[in-house]
Amino acid sequence: MQRFELFSHQRGLRLATIILLTGIVLTGSCWAQTDPGPRGGPAGAGGPVAGLSPALTAMFNTASANFQEVEAVADGLGPRFNANSCTACHVQPAIGGSSPASNPQMAFANSQNRLPWFITASGPVREVRFIRKRDGTPDGGVHDLFTIGGRLDEPPGCNMTPEDFSNSSNIIFRIPTPVFGLGLIEAIPDSTLEQNVMQSASSSLGISGTLNRSANDGTVTRFGWKAQNKSLLLFAGEAYNVEMGVSNLLFPTERDETPNCSPTAPPNSIFNIGNLVDQAVFDDVTNFANFMRFLAAPAPVPTPSTLGSAQFASIGCANCHTATLHTGASPFFSLANKDIHPFSDFALHHMGPKLADQISQGLAGGDEFRTVPLWGLGQRLFFLHDGRETDLVKVIADHASQANSQFPASEANEAVERFNALNAGQKQAILNFLRSL
Repeated sequence: MQRFELFSHQRGLRLATIILLTGIVLTGSCWAQTDPGPRGGPAGAGGPVAGLSPALTAMFNTASANFQEVEAVADGLGPRFNANSCTACHVQPAIGGSSPASNPQMAFANSQNRLPWFITASGPVREVRFIRKRDGTPDGGVHDLFTIGGRLDEPPGCNMTPEDFSNSSNIIFRIPTPVFGLGLIEAIPDSTLEQNVMQSASSSLGISGTLNRSANDGTVTRFGWKAQNKSLLLFAGEAYNVEMGVSNLLFPTERDETPNCSPTAPPNSIFNIGNLVDQAVFDDVTNFANFMRFLAAPAPVPTPSTLGSAQFASIGCANCHTATLHTGASPFFSLANKDIHPFSDFALHHMGPKLADQISQGLAGGDEFRTVPLWGLGQRLFFLHDGRETDLVKVIADHASQANSQFPASEANEAVERFNALNAGQKQAILNFLRSL
């Protein structure tokens, strides 16, 4: 059974059949490990957490519809934007996921907006941050790819110039993070995360980890590539403003105040104050946050590889990618006191010069990133913060990086070295396990 388990996914299934029919055992030196690729079949994601009341289920469905709305200039889109809907970025393999196979940003090219060189039809959805401003001081902010110029609903008298992305040495990319199970993550007590980081630290592996924290109240922040956002409400409000240009009660100021380009007075999205808008209860940002809060975690395959899981832990990957955490008290039964399996410690780790983006956010330095939650990885298409990889073998290799004069060595170096020392069958078991999540 163990021998069959090694090859129980996609390409490996053919090798398993050979073994079962011929009795020939393939040793690690006879074949090379491969990423089985995105898992087919049902998405196993996109629905609400179990146990919601009828009222909360209705609220989730309303929030889901709001999450899928396409924004127009009259709704507050722009004047600069990266996408016109939450689902432009969060749709693979279901609503709330990550970047799809066919890049929706291609549709925003027009007579006044040329596609930047790094946006391709089969590449990931990307946002751009500049490392430094023109005067040489640190930047780190998002610079939107498109303007409302050239659209059918462009306001009269609006005249905008798209950003210049020609200086490739000064830009870094970010791709969308899936929002599955974020309410469960929000419900993890700070003390649980603090205790887990201390218990997972390993001097022999070179793993320590630091939790990012709010500069105001000192509590743990946990959302985003560098765990820079504190809550789902802030996460939603910032994305609405930064990615779509829609101002809201959390981010009430237009990011670009070019005259005649913002026909809707900011904040564009507000809740029902004095019957000014037609939302019955919530504004868009609250609906987005509620959708993410009650969106279920992605389901793994029913029988993941136990051998791959054991190998994953034995080489040190689980010291950062914590398999199981426990949520705390919550006013919502479906989120309270649950064992969850995100495969992340939500802490920051030094990842070395190879992955460093030179952007600081909160306590996160230019080479530090939050441990990526691995639940749902089996159906993701693009990996790492900038979407540079589609192959898990390369992703693992990219985790290794020696120190240079600017950044320390990657905390994953020892784990990657141990992975490389495994025989091909053991490596394949880990890859199959990852694609089962």
